[in-house]
Amino acid sequence: MPPASRPPTRHLERELFAAGHRLVAGMDEVGRGALAGPVSVGVVVVDETTGRLPRGLRDSKLLTPAAREALCEPVRRWSVGSAVGHAQPAEIDAIGIIAALRLAGNRALAVLAAQGLVPDIVILDGVHDWLTPPADLFADLEQTAFPAPPPVRTQVKGDMRCAAVAGASVLAKCERDAIMVELAEHHPEYGWHSNKGYSAPEHLAALRAQGPSELHRRSWRLPTAEELADGTVDAEALEVAAPEEADAAVVQTAAVPARAGAALPARPGA
Repeated sequence: MPPASRPPTRHLERELFAAGHRLVAGMDEVGRGALAGPVSVGVVVVDETTGRLPRGLRDSKLLTPAAREALCEPVRRWSVGSAVGHAQPAEIDAIGIIAALRLAGNRALAVLAAQGLVPDIVILDGVHDWLTPPADLFADLEQTAFPAPPPVRTQVKGDMRCAAVAGASVLAKCERDAIMVELAEHHPEYGWHSNKGYSAPEHLAALRAQGPSELHRRSWRLPTAEELADGTVDAEALEVAAPEEADAAVVQTAAVPARAGAALPARPGA
C-alpha cells in the first residue's frame, strides 16, 4: 500500500504513554502559506483509553472537502478533547508567521485548559518546534499571556503517521476553510470561497486589479500590478514569502471572526 494511502497509527502516542505521559496532544497548522486570512492550529488530545481511530482518517491534505467535513464530528467524539486556535492577519504582520503559529497554538491549548485538559506532551508535525517560546524578546511577551506550553515532540510527516496529528489537521483545515468561505461573502472579488486565501490565479488577478484588503498579510511580498504584468513574480513562491519575526508586540483585531474552536471535556461512552 502506498505510504500516502495508509491510515495513521497510534504507535508514537503509545510510545509516549509508555514513557509516563497521560494526555498526549497532536497539533498541526493550516494556512501558513496563504496570502490572506488567519493561520490556524488544531489540537487533538488522546489518552490510553482512546479507541480505534475514526474510519477514513488521514492527513487533511489527502482528503476531499466532503470527507474532511464528515470526519470532524467523529474526530471530536474519538478524542479526549479538541480545539482550534487562530492568529489573525494583522497579528501575522505584527509578529511574523512563526510567532503567529505559536500564538494560535497557545490559543488552542487555552481552550482545552479552560475545560481542565492540559496535555503532558504535544506532537508537532515536521522538524521545527514553533510552539515553545524562544529565548528572545518575544518569550516574555507570550508567557505573560499564556502558561508555558507542554514539552514538544516533533515528528516528520506527523500528519500522515500519527492519528492525533491527523485529527488535528482535519479540524484545523475545516475550521479555517469555513472562515474563509464566510469572509468571501464580504470580499467576493478574491475568490476565497474556492482558493481559501492561497495564491490561485483568480486571487492573484484580483490582487493585481483591486490591491490587498484588510484581511491580506500586508507585510508579505504580495504581488503588485506592475510585477504581475511583467512576469517578475513567481506565484509559487508567494506561498512562502513570509517575513521573519518582527520586533513588535501582538496586536488584537476583529478582522477574522472570533471562532477559537471547541474543547470537549470527555467523549461519549468513555
